Amino acid sequence: MRQREHLDEATVACWVTFSGEAIRPLTLFVAPHALYLASGPLGPAKRAEIIALAAESRIPAIYSYRVFAVAGGLMSFAADGNDLFRRAAIFVDEILKGANPADLPVEEPTKFELVINLRAAKALGLTVPQSLLARADEVIE
Repeated sequence: MRQREHLDEATVACWVTFSGEAIRPLTLFVAPHALYLASGPLGPAKRAEIIALAAESRIPAIYSYRVFAVAGGLMSFAADGNDLFRRAAIFVDEILKGANPADLPVEEPTKFELVINLRAAKALGLTVPQSLLARADEVIE
């Protein structure tokens, strides 16, 4: 665990390798005001547990996959999966036409999606600013 002081707030990074089980003792130790969960491969499979733990702890959380907000999490901000697959299909097409994969450029995501779950916000007693709602790609009511 690393901790960094910034603007009188602590940022704590914690890596959980198998599920959200380590978040409960972490919340007892640092009492976070919010969480950002950058999920790995097991995250979507454990999303119900992770969302429930954040809700039970009454901690606003933002997730790195859209499915978390759809499943009841507060919000997600992530690269648009459809756009990533579309770009991947273009690379496959170029390779099948004879392009050398090593010659293809590495691309970072350019399209991101913000999803806000107002039911989760209400359950946490939060009011989401209209300016943020206006920027959302999807608002779940």
